[in-house]
Amino acid sequence: MVVIYVYVILVYDINLDEKNGSRVLTKVYKICKKYLNHIQNSVFEGELLESQIFNLKSELDKYIRSTKDSVILFKSRNKRWLDKEFIGMIEEDKTSNFI
Repeated sequence: MVVIYVYVILVYDINLDEKNGSRVLTKVYKICKKYLNHIQNSVFEGELLESQIFNLKSELDKYIRSTKDSVILFKSRNKRWLDKEFIGMIEEDKTSNFI
């Protein structure tokens, strides 16, 4: 059996002006952090199995308010097809721990 990982970039936007916005933001951040590497504010990346992507989306669905918040998943079968360029203040490459 071949195990195939998918390279994922996840970006979210949580409406903090609405009721429970801060609580939703905290929950979404913790869920994303469980599966992916936090690279900047509301941006995460990492390599996941399809089953992990399914679980991630299922957990997020419990908190994302469909008329107020959004999550975008960019997926690629291989991270080498994506060039990453940093501009501005970068302390460290938090994605350097990928196998």
